[in-house]
Amino acid sequence: MADKSFLDWPFLEAKHRALHAELESYCERHTTDVNHQDVDDACIKLVRSMGDAGLLKHSGLSDENPAIDVRSLCLIRETLARYEGLADFAFAMQGLGTMAISLFGSPQQKSQWLPSVQSGQSLAAFALTEPQSGSDVANIALEARQDGNGYVLNGEKTWISNGGIADVYTVFARTGEAPGAKGLSAFIVPANAEGFVVAERLETISPHPLARLRFTDTPLTADAMIGNPGDGFKIAMASLDNMRATVGAAALGFARRAMDETLQRAKARELFGAPLAELQMVQGHIADMALDIDASALLIYRAAWTKDSGAARITREAAMAKLYATDQAHSVIDKAVQIHGADGVRKGHIIESLYREIRALRIYEGASDVQKIIIARNALAGEI
Repeated sequence: MADKSFLDWPFLEAKHRALHAELESYCERHTTDVNHQDVDDACIKLVRSMGDAGLLKHSGLSDENPAIDVRSLCLIRETLARYEGLADFAFAMQGLGTMAISLFGSPQQKSQWLPSVQSGQSLAAFALTEPQSGSDVANIALEARQDGNGYVLNGEKTWISNGGIADVYTVFARTGEAPGAKGLSAFIVPANAEGFVVAERLETISPHPLARLRFTDTPLTADAMIGNPGDGFKIAMASLDNMRATVGAAALGFARRAMDETLQRAKARELFGAPLAELQMVQGHIADMALDIDASALLIYRAAWTKDSGAARITREAAMAKLYATDQAHSVIDKAVQIHGADGVRKGHIIESLYREIRALRIYEGASDVQKIIIARNALAGEI
C-alpha cells in the first residue's frame, strides 16, 4: 500500500495501528488464493480463518471487547476490501448479522450466538429487505403472528447476504403494535427452523452468497425476540448506524487498491515514448483520485471516531461517509479502468473485478439517494 499516512491521523490510536499491522499479515497469508468459482465455500473458509486469527472478536461484543469500536470495524473492512472483496463481505456479515444481538440481545442470546459467530464456527445474516421493502423499512410485510407465548412467521425476505450458508438470521417482522415502523420486531431465527427455506439463490455481477428466503408457519419461542415487541425499527437503525460507515470503509479499500494499481500502471506503461505518468491528463486523473480517497477517509473516520467517543447516534455522519465514499470510490475505479485501457475491462483483471465489486455498495444498507434524503432532513431540522 503506497499511502499509510492516515494511520497517524488523530482519529486513530495506537491500538488501531497495531490492528492494521495484524490485518496486513492476515491478508498476505489468507487472501491470495480465494476460490471465486465457489463463493459459498470461499466465504465459509474465510470466516473460519478470521475466527482462528481472532479478527472476528471485533465484530461484536465480548469479554475482551465490552464496547463496539467502529474505528476498528472500518479499518478491518478497508484493509480486507483492499486485498479481497469476499474477505470484506465475509467479515461484514458476521458483524451486521449479530449487531442486533450485541446491542440489544439478552444475556442468554448473547452467550448462545456471539461466541460461535466470533470464533468463525457459525455464519450470521441480517434479514431486513423484502420484495416490496428495501430502503423503506417501515413497509416490511413479513408477519410475526403471536401464537401462545411465541410467534409464527409468514412471508419472504430477499437479497439477504449469506442467505443459504448462514447458521443464524436476524429477522425483522411485523408484529403490529402500531402502524408502520412502530409495529416491527426483531427475531433470532436459526437456519434449521421449521418452515424456513431458501427459496432462491440470487446472482449478481460480483458473485456473493445472496438469497430469497421464505417463512411458512415458522414457529418461534418467545425468547427468540430481540428486545421488546415494537423495537424492531429502533434495533435495525441502531445496527445500521454502527455498520453504515463501514460500508464507506469497504469502498475506500477498493479505491485504495485501484489507486495503487493505477500508480504502478502509470509508471510502467509507455505512450508516445514516455510513461503514462508524464501525461498531464493522467496526472489530473491521479490527482482527483488521491483527493477523493483522502476526503472519503476523513469522513469515514470522523463518523467512526464520533461514535466511539460516545455519540448516541451518528445518523448524519454515517450517511455522509457512506454516500461520499461509495460514490467517489466508483469514480476512482472508473478512472483506473480508463488508465488501464483494455486491461481494465479484461475478465479476471483486478481493476475489472473492482469495477464489478464497487457498484453494489451504492445500493445496499441505504442507497445513495436515500443517504441524501437523510442528510437533507438533518440539515432542515437544524442538526448540522
